[in-house]
Parts: sequence; C-alpha cells; structure tokens
Amino acid sequence: MTVAAEIVAELTRRRLTVGVAESLTGGLVVAELIAVPGASAVVRGGIVAYQTELKHSLLGVDASLLALRGPVDPDVAEAMAVGVRRVLETDGTPADIGVATTGVAGPDPQGGHDPGVVFVGLSWGDETRVVPLTLDGDRGAIRRGTVSESLAALQAWLVETRE
Repeated sequence: MTVAAEIVAELTRRRLTVGVAESLTGGLVVAELIAVPGASAVVRGGIVAYQTELKHSLLGVDASLLALRGPVDPDVAEAMAVGVRRVLETDGTPADIGVATTGVAGPDPQGGHDPGVVFVGLSWGDETRVVPLTLDGDRGAIRRGTVSESLAALQAWLVETRE
C-alpha cells in the first residue's frame, strides 16, 4: 500500500477531510492523493498558487509577509495550509486538514534561497506545523521529493494523533 493510500484510508476511517495548496509542486501532491480509489470521500481538492500574488488573493497569505520575506518562507507555508482549509470549505465546513508546499525547485535560486529549499505547511484544528526541507537534485527530483516528504509529514501527524 502506498503512503497516499494509507493516508486516504486513515482519513476515511477518522472521517476527516484534507485540502492541498501547492506552489512548486504544481498539483502533484493532490494528484497523488486522488490517484487512490475512494479519495473523493476525503480529499476536498487542491489550489495551485504558483505565482506569489495568488498566495495572497486566493489563500489569504498576508501581503506584507510576502513583501517582506517572499514566498519561500515557513510562515508563508503555514498561512497557505491554514488558508486552503478555508478556501475548500463545503457546506459551511472548512477542510479538517490543510497541506501546503512552497519552495525553490530550481534550476536557479529564488529570493535568496537555493534550489531544494522547501517548506511544507500543515494545519489541523488550531495546530499548525512547518516541515523545512533541503532537497538535492534537479528540478524534477526536488518536486518529487517535496511530494514524498509532504505525504510522509501528513502520515506521521496522522499516526501521532491516532485515536
């Protein structure tokens, strides 16, 4: 069973929903989740906010934070994870869990960050977490590594809070 399949099974068992906000991964995280049969019961959807302005206008990341630190920042990842839960609200209920990715896939540095600098934001209830990553490889490897590490972080949180 894949990590994505394990996540979908656990979310289903616990009747939890998840929403994903992605930048450098461009939809790959949510695609991995929805590849699992039955994912429609728990995956609300995904937002690809690739351009910095969309992180503000779609996900509600504070414009002054983006102006001050840029999009590759742990606080931005956290705000994206919180924001996607709200954006993917259905029937007046936000998604239970938000997952967000932001970073530099390369090949060139961005905003003073080298390729491979990535932040994964997680939001659940009143708690948020940020997982900093330093990944090696070309653009594709960094993006794939971000997907893998994002799902691993979500799975670890689910295991940690298992009832």
